Amino acid sequence: MSRKNKFTPFANEADVFEIGNLMLENRLDRITISGDVDLTADQAGLALARRLHAQLGAVVEALEARELPARLPPPDVETVDNPFA
Repeated sequence: MSRKNKFTPFANEADVFEIGNLMLENRLDRITISGDVDLTADQAGLALARRLHAQLGAVVEALEARELPARLPPPDVETVDNPFA
C-alpha cells in the first residue's frame, strides 16, 4: 500500500515530514533533520524504516537533479531595530 507524500524536498519553507519524533523540515536550500525515531525489530519498525528510506531517497534524488555548489555561502543576516524597545 502506497500513500501519497506531499513533502517535496527543497520546494518551500513550510513543509515538515514527521516519522516518530523525527522531523524533516523543508527549506529552499536545505533539509533540517531533528528529533529521534526508534526503528524497532518488528513490523512497525520496518514500516517506519521504509517511510524514512523513501523520504531520504527523495532528498537524494532532488540533490542529484541539481547543479550543486561545493558549499553553500553563509546566510545573509540582517539586524533590525527592536520595535518593542
